[in-house]
Amino acid sequence: MSFHHRMMLQRYGLGSTTSLYSEVMFDPIFTPIFTAVLGSGGFAIGATTITYASIASAIATTAISIGLQALLAQAPKPPKPEDGRAPLNQAIPFRVYAVGRTRVAGARMMWEAKGSNLYSVQAIAGHRIKSFNRFYLNDDEVTVVDNVVTPLTTGGRYGAGSANVRLYTRLGANPETPYTELVSALGADGIWTDDHRGDGQASLAMRAHNADAQDQQTAFPYGAPSPSVEIDGAYCWDFRDPAQDPADPSTWTWTRNSAVICAWHLCFNEFGFGLDYQKALLPVIDLWKEEADICDELVPLNGGGTEKRYECNGWDTTENGPKSGLNAILSTCDGHLVARGDGARILTVGKFRESRTATLTDADIVGHQVQYDVLFEDECNRLVPKFTYPATNYTSCDTDFFEDTAAQLSAGRVLTQEGSYEWCHQWRQARRLGKRDWLRLRQKVKGSLDIRLSGINAVYARWVRLETPNRLPRLDGKLLENRRSVLALTKGGFSMDFVEQPDGIDDWNPATEEGQQPPVPPAVNASNIPTPVINLVQSKASGGSVYIRVVVIDPEDGSLTPVVRYRLADADGLGAPGAWVEQQFPDAEPSGGYINLNTNTVPLDQELEVQVAFIASSKKYSNWSVTETVTSTSDPTPPDALTSFALTGSAPRLGNASFSFSTGNDSHVKTVKIYRVTAGAAFDPDTATLVGTRAVAPSASYVFTDGDGTRVNLFSNSGFDTDTVWSKGAGWTIASGKATHAAGSANSITQTATLTPVGTVFRYQFDVLDLTAGSVFPRFNGGTVVNGTARTANGTYRGTMTSVTGNTSAGFNESSTFAGSVDNAILYPETASCAPQGAWDYYAVPQNVSGIEGPPSGPLAATII
Repeated sequence: MSFHHRMMLQRYGLGSTTSLYSEVMFDPIFTPIFTAVLGSGGFAIGATTITYASIASAIATTAISIGLQALLAQAPKPPKPEDGRAPLNQAIPFRVYAVGRTRVAGARMMWEAKGSNLYSVQAIAGHRIKSFNRFYLNDDEVTVVDNVVTPLTTGGRYGAGSANVRLYTRLGANPETPYTELVSALGADGIWTDDHRGDGQASLAMRAHNADAQDQQTAFPYGAPSPSVEIDGAYCWDFRDPAQDPADPSTWTWTRNSAVICAWHLCFNEFGFGLDYQKALLPVIDLWKEEADICDELVPLNGGGTEKRYECNGWDTTENGPKSGLNAILSTCDGHLVARGDGARILTVGKFRESRTATLTDADIVGHQVQYDVLFEDECNRLVPKFTYPATNYTSCDTDFFEDTAAQLSAGRVLTQEGSYEWCHQWRQARRLGKRDWLRLRQKVKGSLDIRLSGINAVYARWVRLETPNRLPRLDGKLLENRRSVLALTKGGFSMDFVEQPDGIDDWNPATEEGQQPPVPPAVNASNIPTPVINLVQSKASGGSVYIRVVVIDPEDGSLTPVVRYRLADADGLGAPGAWVEQQFPDAEPSGGYINLNTNTVPLDQELEVQVAFIASSKKYSNWSVTETVTSTSDPTPPDALTSFALTGSAPRLGNASFSFSTGNDSHVKTVKIYRVTAGAAFDPDTATLVGTRAVAPSASYVFTDGDGTRVNLFSNSGFDTDTVWSKGAGWTIASGKATHAAGSANSITQTATLTPVGTVFRYQFDVLDLTAGSVFPRFNGGTVVNGTARTANGTYRGTMTSVTGNTSAGFNESSTFAGSVDNAILYPETASCAPQGAWDYYAVPQNVSGIEGPPSGPLAATII
């Protein structure tokens, strides 16, 4: 059956509904799924035939994070965070991938003893990673200096007597560098040679040297040391950054953004779904940018400061398949993922927007099953959010739970479910995610809808508003959340599981809803000094400088001195961190169970990594705390909009556009950035072309030129105002301010022009008027003739031509049948600094000293010749 025939049958079948044909037949979302899915039969991979219906069997899915749902759905799960403490020991281990910042031990590739040394190599991740941050031997965090484990915090472990341990790392470059020490010791036996590079494989190597017999128990009380590491995992393509190329992983960046990581897992992770990003992401890339920006939104904290809304950190193995990692990623952002029929994927994170809402009417619904209460066996009156806690060396941990005591009394018992957010490492984020799931669990109105093909837009939307006064009058006007939608042609088209959207699901009051930081058991190092637990890190601006406020939980030991250290997260612009800067606080006093530490001034407007330790009276250090990241924003106030922004000069604009702008009486404005976008395109400073930045002061006026302001028109009498300068061939006349050609012969109208040096690119523009037949085109005469593009209709035309040897004049030629006129001829040599030809919109954006943007001004339309 032909595609046209199928479309006719669909139109006929939909003719009995109250929907308009055009809404269904020509909807930009509807059409792709039917052109891609609703064919006949299927396609074969090997001996297996995959039906088209199975391709779209799960069109819309949401994260599964609640215990009962996970049990019923048999959702695959990543390894528990505690599994990252010890390496996998298998003949052929599953490969590991990691995102964000996490602790992992990987899989053991080699374990060999030779003489007094033990050698091992562990595959940490099957891809390039950003960095190794912290090192553990067994459960002891150790300090590594020049590859050697130092006894600074180990109390003699791994360094007593002649014992010592060396750790070596590789980030997973391709090709990678062999481990020289291991090759020297084991290469002659063929155990580990220069060929054991591990290209594209992040790895960790260890050499442990035995102690003398009397020191062996002190040096290695747990037997052979088992290494694990905290790493910053995969580099991901952040589609919001125009400097990053999806085809060039060397341009990608490390991130914790849940949306960016989800896109990486779908399209770029070797162990993910392997989708083509040109089909899965690019058609809907603006929607993905919106979600990534929401993940990066700053949420206020109870004690002050902010943290990003949704971050993702975790690791998984290929034993579980890509769905395991996808569900873990979606759980970190309350994600909802749609698989469109044309291959595109649409992500919607947990924040309601009307733009992601569709409408279903009585005419779109053919069946329904609605429950207005919850069965006893499905009741839940307590939800316990669980997350991975770096402060307890990356173990599973609970936050304060959500509960309904009245419901517990009514039920006669506590009915508990767990919210599993394993790839969430921030306890406050786990609480925010838990609240969203708790409100859904407490909703009474749930069910499923059978939807006609005319309701396909609702299938792709996360939220659905009902207009159903006849079929579902109790739900008329209600807002539902689409929890899962599947293709179900036997039920009319689609089946959608829904829950009524709870009121206030996006509301968040940190003072009352944040809860308490989960307790951290006293974790001491080998020197018996507890490791600090950070409650809050905040950037504080003061008089043009910035200091960092660090709040730690009181260890209830007055003999300990807190010490804060910070460093630039990117000191060289290539991702390498700077040197640590320490500051001790011997006079710090606890208050209310916390110790408040304010550093000296720090570098302005930089991303800083911050850690805290305790120093005992013996001058020994505790382990350093979990690393926290903060930006030292010196001015958090955005500047006001510009008081004026205008084009200067007049058309034609030869290779440049000039502007004037003025700032208001605003002390926050420090710079103004000028951007260029294609005429009519939406403005996004992350993707627009930045053409210049101007330092400014309050209440001042400035000018700015994009391009080369020195270009002049090589044509004299370019408007044909007089019958001079131009050499006219047969059929050409100049009158009434234009050059006119009568049909009959093909000849040039030209004038002498400097077209050297040979190979120069010249830009041109001209108008075609009164054309009734034939074509006209620009020409370089003399030597080898150069012709521009022929024009066969009235209009204004631009282009370029490159001169060759012997060109001495420029003008126009035509076909012998050309009857029409040309006017406003422009020609000039292009330079590297010329603004590009075309029609553009310009915007001006004020910024403060910290790079925070104010309202944009524009657009100003300018045509560059």
